[in-house]
Amino acid sequence: QVYLVQSGGGLVQPGGSLSLSCAASGMNFRLFPLDWYRRAPGNEREFVARITSSGDTNYTDSVKGRFTISRDNVRNTLYLRMNSLKPEDTAVYYCHTKYRNRDFWGQGTQVTVSS
Repeated sequence: QVYLVQSGGGLVQPGGSLSLSCAASGMNFRLFPLDWYRRAPGNEREFVARITSSGDTNYTDSVKGRFTISRDNVRNTLYLRMNSLKPEDTAVYYCHTKYRNRDFWGQGTQVTVSS
């Protein structure tokens, strides 16, 4: 069984920074791509960023240049560094992977950007 356990997040003022972590177990972590998604109030869950097993990354346009996804294949941990945060980044953030054709999600972490 794959487990994804998230930490980080919280409340920050506009322009501030936060980091999220997602610790994985039950899978050969280094072999699989990993993603971050988010769900803002009243919205559908949306893709934020992806990192492949080889370290290639891609981002949704609204976070390019502000967010950085990374992974530590020794610690089996996925990260999301969020800079220059905006109120519209307020959402519950989820890490995700697909393993043996099944989707696995973290428990979700609230990020609130507000003055």
